[in-house]
Amino acid sequence: MSKYSSAVLVFLAITMSMCGKPQATSSLDSAAADKKNKNRNLLYFDATANFKRFSFQDSIRYYLVKSKDAGVTDVVVDVKPISGEVLYPSKIAPVMNEWAGFTKTEKFDLLTAFIQEAHQLGMTVHASTNIFVAGHNHFNRGPVYADPAKKNWQSLNYTPQGMTPITQIKTKYSAMVNPALPEVQQYELSILKELVTRYPKLDGVILDRVRYDGLESDFSQASRQAFEKHLGRPVAKFPADIYTYSKDEKPVRVPGPLFKQWVEWRAKVIYDFVYQARTELKKINPKLIFGDYTGSWYPTYYEVGVNWASKEYDPSATYDWATPTYKNYGYAEALDLYTTGSYYFEVEKKEAKNINVTTVNRTEAGQGKGTEDWYTVEGSAEMAMKITKGKVPVYAGVYVDQYKGHSEQFVKALKMCRAKSDGAMVFDIVHVINEGWWKELKRGLTE
Repeated sequence: MSKYSSAVLVFLAITMSMCGKPQATSSLDSAAADKKNKNRNLLYFDATANFKRFSFQDSIRYYLVKSKDAGVTDVVVDVKPISGEVLYPSKIAPVMNEWAGFTKTEKFDLLTAFIQEAHQLGMTVHASTNIFVAGHNHFNRGPVYADPAKKNWQSLNYTPQGMTPITQIKTKYSAMVNPALPEVQQYELSILKELVTRYPKLDGVILDRVRYDGLESDFSQASRQAFEKHLGRPVAKFPADIYTYSKDEKPVRVPGPLFKQWVEWRAKVIYDFVYQARTELKKINPKLIFGDYTGSWYPTYYEVGVNWASKEYDPSATYDWATPTYKNYGYAEALDLYTTGSYYFEVEKKEAKNINVTTVNRTEAGQGKGTEDWYTVEGSAEMAMKITKGKVPVYAGVYVDQYKGHSEQFVKALKMCRAKSDGAMVFDIVHVINEGWWKELKRGLTE
């Protein structure tokens, strides 16, 4: 989600129809959707940024009490960061017991502690899991580094310099894997199922990084074969039929004849996984809140292979990268909760005129450098509500560190999230702690 990287549900019936694609219909009219899923305020607890702090059980309760007092209703505990390790006793994924030179010594189950302490305070607990990533490139750490059997899972990126494994691109901190590989999907599903089975009192799961690394991934032979199967015919020139690079000093992508079909296929890969994950997890715990996080920059989010809109929204009417059938792979209907990163310093749409594209902090996947009003908290939240069509509660989110030195803008952003969506999401508690912004957090979430 960043560089650091309730309980009544709207039941969705999953069926196999319409060209064999899984579709979802709600058993309730969307206007009568569960109101308890609205007016939430979610606070993230990042795994690595807070590893030492939450290796002590009394620290967990201390910060949960402070969060509750500040108006937080839901805590999101990051239990599977981008390193591909987990913060609970897994029999499938490697367990993180050490980070940044600190080794956990207290013998307690972190997620159990969060669930018990938060429930005593009347708070809801979601576990956040990073899906299609299995390594931290800045530390050469994670399954794609440590496990020879998983080395070939990593994304193969088509760059101006040629085909490059992502572990060799150290400007990227996330060692993303190829979502189209069946073995990758089954591995990630097995971890999710283990998590939900192990913690029956867990209220929800929020998926993160259910996406491709970017437009340049994945160009492995496995992806080519899967794409050809989707098309029903061979691709004569790969990857040139998808795109090429110009010969300029600063090469730019030049779309090929199959570019739009490639964009649609990638969205289908993610769509299919989201529905499968929902189905599998609901079998284990029908009351589980099935959630997802993505960035809010929908007009460029196709670059990471994700269509988080409702099927009722047709982007091809507005954007030239979308086919008329791209809308079939919108997965808003699959979700019980959706939170989006309205990660902009500018809060009101009228502030868009002040955007300086040479200085803005936009380093998230697929995030562009534009000055449209959806590059503001207000504009992005409005867009998210518009294109999800009321199919799922939406929580616009802020990245606290973007407001460093500007506490009033932080408060203003939180209030805007609540005004323009169903509540607010705050990433991350570490920044609130570092800035000492507990009073500001409370103002933003309660006033």
